[in-house]
Formats: sequence, C-alpha cells, structure tokens
Amino acid sequence: MIWQGKRFMTQPTKVTLTFDNGAPPIELPVMPSSIGPDVIDIRSLSQHGVLTYDPGFLSTASCSSRITYIDGDAGLLYYRGYPIEQLAEHSDFMEVSYLLLHGELPDAAQKAHFDKSVRTHAMLHDQVNTVFRGFRRDAHPMAVMIGVTGALSAFYHDSINVFDAESRELSAFRLIGKVPTIAAMSYKYNMGEPFVYPQYRMGYTENFLNMMFSSPCEPYEVNPVLARALDRILILHADHEQNASTSTVRLAGSSGANPFACIAAGMASLWGPLHGGANEAVLKMLAEIGDVSRIPEFIARAKDKSNPFRLMGFGHRVYKNMDPRAAVMRQTCHDVLNELDLNDDPMFRIALELERIALQDEYFIARKLYPNVDFYSGIVFRALGIPVSMFTAIFALARTVGWMAQWNEMLADAGHRIGRPRQQYTGDQRRDYVPVERRG
Repeated sequence: MIWQGKRFMTQPTKVTLTFDNGAPPIELPVMPSSIGPDVIDIRSLSQHGVLTYDPGFLSTASCSSRITYIDGDAGLLYYRGYPIEQLAEHSDFMEVSYLLLHGELPDAAQKAHFDKSVRTHAMLHDQVNTVFRGFRRDAHPMAVMIGVTGALSAFYHDSINVFDAESRELSAFRLIGKVPTIAAMSYKYNMGEPFVYPQYRMGYTENFLNMMFSSPCEPYEVNPVLARALDRILILHADHEQNASTSTVRLAGSSGANPFACIAAGMASLWGPLHGGANEAVLKMLAEIGDVSRIPEFIARAKDKSNPFRLMGFGHRVYKNMDPRAAVMRQTCHDVLNELDLNDDPMFRIALELERIALQDEYFIARKLYPNVDFYSGIVFRALGIPVSMFTAIFALARTVGWMAQWNEMLADAGHRIGRPRQQYTGDQRRDYVPVERRG
C-alpha cells in the first residue's frame, strides 16, 4: 500500500537496542509517518533505567502534528499538505490562518465568517492603553508586545478554560485579531504618536498598515501592491514546524497555562537573535558594506575561514536546498522595489548585487548558500517604511496563528501530557554538609 510516496506499514515494526555490557536488549516500536522520517518510540526507555541524549532536540520528535511539514534537503514546506508556494501565490493570510487552525481550506461562507470573527476582535479593552503607558517610550516594541500580550489574560479571563474547545476558539480569534493592534500600538508608543484604532471595514493586512502609518493629521492610503507583499510575508512566516518559539508555546501550554501567557512566551523566544532577528541582521550587514564597490571585499572575507565575518541571509539551518519561501519573497521583493521605484537605492543595489553573486558564484552554489527568506523580507520591510525595531514584531504577528494552531492541536489531544524533559546529570555525587567554621 502506497500513500504520499512512501510505504504505509500495515504491520508494526520494531528496532532492538542492544548493549555491550551484557544488559538485556530493549525492543522499541517504530511509528510510521505519513510523509518524512519514521519515528522510533523511546517512551519506554526510562522504565529500563536509560535515557537518550539529544541537546537541542535535533533528532527527537517532541510531538505528533498534522499542521506543517518541512523537508530541508528537498526544500519543501507544506501547510496541511499544501505547498507554501501555492498558498503564497493564490491565497491570503486569513484563508491560510483558517487552514492552519481547522485543517481544511474554507468555503466562501466559512471564510467570510472567519474574517469577520477576527476583525471584530481587533479592538483592545480600553484599559489596556494604561498598560502601554507603564513602559518607557524608548522601550523596544518586542518588549512592549510581550508585556501587553501577557497582560491580556487579566482583561479576557472569560476564555482561559484551555480544556474547552469553544474557549480555545474564542482565544484564537482574540489573539489573531488583537496582536496586530498591539504591534502597531507598540510602534506608535515608541514613536510618541497617538494610537490608531482598527477599522473593521479593512482587510487584515491593510488594517495593520493603516494602524502603523496613518495619523489624525493625515489619512494613509494603502497601496494594494504593498499590502499584498506584506500579506505574503505573513503567509510565509505563519508556521514552521517545531522551532524554538513554537516548542516554547507547546511546552508552556502543556501545563494548562492560559493562551495569552503561552503566546507571550513564544514571543519572548522568537525575540532571540538566533531565531527572529535574522532579517534585522541582514540590513545591518548591508549598511556595513555601504557601497556596491565594496562587495568583492566582503565576499572575500566571507570565503576566508579565518575571518569571523559572515554574510547574513544566506543558507538556512533547516533547508539544505533553496528555501522554498525565498523564491516567493524574491519576486515579492522585486514587485515592491518596482512599485516604489527604489531600484536605485544604494542599499537595495547592494542587496541585488549580493543576490546575483550568490546565485552564480560556485563557492555559494557548492555550499548551498542560497539567499533565504530573511534576506528578502528585510529588504521588503525597509521598502515599506517599517523600522528595524519592528521586524521581529511583525514576525510574531504572523507566527501567532501558527502558535495558536499548534497550541490547540496539543490541547485537543486527549493523550497530551505536561512537558518534562529529562537530563544527563554530570555534577557531584552525594556530599555531606560541612559547617562553615570547618571548611577551608
């Protein structure tokens, strides 16, 4: 029997773990996956007095999920089985959000209901404004977002029964609707400008751009090309399997913590420079290069193993082939530059020349150092007028729907358990206490 290109095993298979010290062997079942590597079920190992050691959990499946599939070697990213390229080209962020949460694409009536449900939850409780004013004006927008998102449980405590499906759905609507408002207000607060409230008549992405850039003095005309570009960015970043922030949301949620606290925890993890700050690093690198004429110097430094300089935005920890999101963002990047007539901007010229070299230079090709999604998204953000401090905030905005889908999937599983990773202890063995006057 063949399903999605791999053998579907009708008989359970096992592997046997043997020891060279004479300990009895241990049989472990193999759990077949619908696509991708099968999984060895090691849950019984602790009963035999042994554990596995896997720092970073790079070879450990922490959960079973039906949401997102990645094949880094083949350069594949699927949401619920749909290739990311198809969704980015034909869908919009609200439709993709429905897909991630519910498992299927909506019909017209379902999508209209979902859109309305998210829109009508975009407004924040009026007292949340006082929470913003507790922060310094120069606070990083991510610091503000994390604090305000976590505080929402004090305002919306009627939907924090995480074991009730209707409460989880209401929390999903609230968080997906309110996080763009929180992000835009965090920016406005940082800039010393008045808050702009959400407009229910606008689409999701258009509304966010309006909250970011309009003011009481002058309305903001949303450019449809730019709105579509941002919408694609949100789609491309909506979920990415069990990364650090998603795993954080799942681990926090496994204790029964309220959804606002779980999403705030995910934001805190995402804020780390090794996770959500890569596109910011790209723009810092472009600024350091400064001029197209200096590119050969920096290429030479990147190829020199003894030089600590690294070209940011090239290659990916997961994708050993072309990042499937990068091709979409590459086209989106060019669409935006053409729309805004920014192809002659010095920093964009540097980026485009680096892109050309990376796609032709044998050094980059041999090492599969293709431009990744972070390389292009940073350029688009800059073109849209979004400051560097807001890059990770928009990443968090996009990823909120993926976090909610993963959180809901975990809690809907009747067999879910609180997370409790184990450790290898390498400290001192038992020691007896010695009074302070007898030490030394």
